[in-house]
Amino acid sequence: MEFKISKALIHELEQHIVNKNDKELEALLNDMHHADIAEILDELDFAEATYIFKVLDSEKTAEILLELEDDLRENILSRLSPKEIAEELDELETNDAADIIAELSQEIKAEVISELIDVEHAKDIVDLLRYDEDTAGGIMHKELVKVNENWNVLTCVKEMRIQAENISRVHSIYVVDDEDRLKGRLSLKDLLTTSTRTAISDVYIRKLNSVNVDTEDVEVARIMQKYDLEAIPVIDELGRLVGRITIDDIIDVIKDEADKDYQLAAGITQDVETNDSIYEHTKARLPWLLIGMFIELIASYVIKGNEATSQKFYTLIIFMPLLSATAGNIGVQASAIIVQGLANGTLKEFSRNYFSKEISVAMISGTIIALLVLGYHTFMYGQFQVGMAISISIVVVILFAATLGTLVPLFLHKNNIDPAIATGPFITTTNDVFGIMIYFGIANLILGF
Repeated sequence: MEFKISKALIHELEQHIVNKNDKELEALLNDMHHADIAEILDELDFAEATYIFKVLDSEKTAEILLELEDDLRENILSRLSPKEIAEELDELETNDAADIIAELSQEIKAEVISELIDVEHAKDIVDLLRYDEDTAGGIMHKELVKVNENWNVLTCVKEMRIQAENISRVHSIYVVDDEDRLKGRLSLKDLLTTSTRTAISDVYIRKLNSVNVDTEDVEVARIMQKYDLEAIPVIDELGRLVGRITIDDIIDVIKDEADKDYQLAAGITQDVETNDSIYEHTKARLPWLLIGMFIELIASYVIKGNEATSQKFYTLIIFMPLLSATAGNIGVQASAIIVQGLANGTLKEFSRNYFSKEISVAMISGTIIALLVLGYHTFMYGQFQVGMAISISIVVVILFAATLGTLVPLFLHKNNIDPAIATGPFITTTNDVFGIMIYFGIANLILGF
């Protein structure tokens, strides 16, 4: 059953903190999952959360650190000495430790690294810090199991036992040569069913997917998703095995990318959280609002330029919101499907077949909507010719919106710009301007202005 925080639990914890009942706090929290404790700490104030953090064992608090909200983690770390932070990092795998160290100031970072007890662990963390956080090198673990192709099975098993002591989960056994170059992987079944004197070079599997340290994290996610991998090895420029990326790391990448695309689609230009300041929220949201305002001003000039037509056939104005909303929705739908296809790899570039499909969908949808509008307009206002002008405009504008929503994300993707920008405000405001131009153009043509 999923853990739920209750007011009674929070009150009990606060009372233990006030009375400094450390043993009761330990007894209450020690059996809980670290993610649940992190959730509890987020409900307390900074001082209370730090108190509990210092009471618990570093083996548990190290895992809790990874689950905390950024501002709480930053605050707790600011209240710990470099030695205390180093004790936490000694309990973590290299990439998790590197992520936390990367958040520290340069001065504290150097002090913390100097306090790490395990020298090899410290070297691995420093090595990870040199990679961009959005690359395979930035998200990989240094902990892995590797065997030499020149060993026999008996030697291999002995070495694996030693290496596995420092690894939380073994996904694969990688095979390297004397220069540490990745050669393949070893099947656990082959290892168990082969003679102990058999050479590893005779049994390992040579076909193996891998990524370079500079491969973008989203590309790593796409490869792992495509081949249904639980882990993938990372190699350097010389083909040497330097780390591995697990499915847990990729879930974080996919979540971050989805959050980013969702915010871009909503016209939010930078990553913001609910607990960020008013300034941060305004800074992230205002740019697209201002762009939309200026584009809509152009639309207002188009309407003003068709004032005589609007006054004589006033229902043109009445149906304008319907036209804008429908075109906007069609454009957003089309762009959303394209962005999704580019993200999951089902669409890589312009496809004539897909474009034809999108236009067909727009034509069918537009025709149905136009016929309904024509019937409604004729029934309510009795002006068939005006109703025809509105209905034809709807079909044309919907086709235009579908074309724009399909082609713009593909154009941006081809030019290495995030196509998610093309959804939401961009599509709706652009459709508004061109839609109104098309609307009055067709109305003037049919109604004789």
